Amino acid sequence: MDFKGFDPTGRTTAADGTRSVKVMIAGGFGTGKTTMVRSVSDIRPLTTEETLTQASAGVDHLIGVTDKQQTTVSLDFGKIGINDQLVLYLFGTPGQERFWFLWNGLFKGALGAVVLVDTRRLASSFRAIEEMERQNVPFVIALNVFPDSRDHPVEEIRDALDIPEDIPVVAFDARDRAASRDVLVALIRHLQERAVALEPR
Repeated sequence: MDFKGFDPTGRTTAADGTRSVKVMIAGGFGTGKTTMVRSVSDIRPLTTEETLTQASAGVDHLIGVTDKQQTTVSLDFGKIGINDQLVLYLFGTPGQERFWFLWNGLFKGALGAVVLVDTRRLASSFRAIEEMERQNVPFVIALNVFPDSRDHPVEEIRDALDIPEDIPVVAFDARDRAASRDVLVALIRHLQERAVALEPR
């Protein structure tokens, strides 16, 4: 993939010309954010998962994710080199409502975001989409395919999430490194297209 001319605002450029950018991995509780960061990171990722206890039963909404035993309480961090020109620093957000106050600081300096969606629980990612729009962070939608997920047409998902045509929607398996990398490449392409569209005529 050719990144010539890709010149994101707020980038960090190393002495060797490598550009580093911050990308958020967001979405609802249990949509696969930590799994994606773990699967795609070139380094051993930093995760802040803690065991779900009985004390959280009345706080965290476990509908649809009753088998989930751990949860991110701060952030996940990973790093991936897309090629010799571009390195992405990945910051995974916590999904539960009680940790949303952390989002404002995490989004500072982010070039773009991937919003993970579980098609069995679309409403769980509404808040993440609203936050992208509120903070004016460009994003793509990544449909994490779970074993019992139904195969919905992309346009149905787009309508249900109320997102415009220009936002890419990609189905993938967060456990698969190549599939997760493809989602990140789709985000970079989306950012390139936006940058071209915003150039003065």
